[in-house]
Amino acid sequence: MKRLVLDEFIPYRLSVTSNLVSDTIARTYESLYGLSIPQWRLVAVIAEKTGLTQQAIGAQTRMDKVTVSRAAIALVERGLLRRSANIDDRRSHLLELTEAGRDLYAVVAPKAIELERRIFARFDRAEIATFTAMLRRIEDIALSLEG
Repeated sequence: MKRLVLDEFIPYRLSVTSNLVSDTIARTYESLYGLSIPQWRLVAVIAEKTGLTQQAIGAQTRMDKVTVSRAAIALVERGLLRRSANIDDRRSHLLELTEAGRDLYAVVAPKAIELERRIFARFDRAEIATFTAMLRRIEDIALSLEG
């Protein structure tokens, strides 16, 4: 039987790398804009497609219900997000950015793109395209294993 060497175990490497990148980005968002990673993810997801439910956001981002709920509450309290009744399901609310939320997104999104550029600056376009395609395939396979 093959011995598990944690440092060579790909799921572990993915997790460590993901956490390191997220922590680096989180420090920037927190210090400049007072946003946690979950809060920024909500802002970014809702900026792309407004009128989502917390459940839909959780499914798209793979964040648990409590994390999404806490982030939404904090953003509503800051006046960056608005909750409205969902006529299709009275148990949920639709989330949309306020004008202040859209303004914040307009400032933070370019910074996010710049951080991404800095992290991946030492890779050429072909490497990045291959890496992105592999991540999508890994995601698809992991999702198929869930069911």
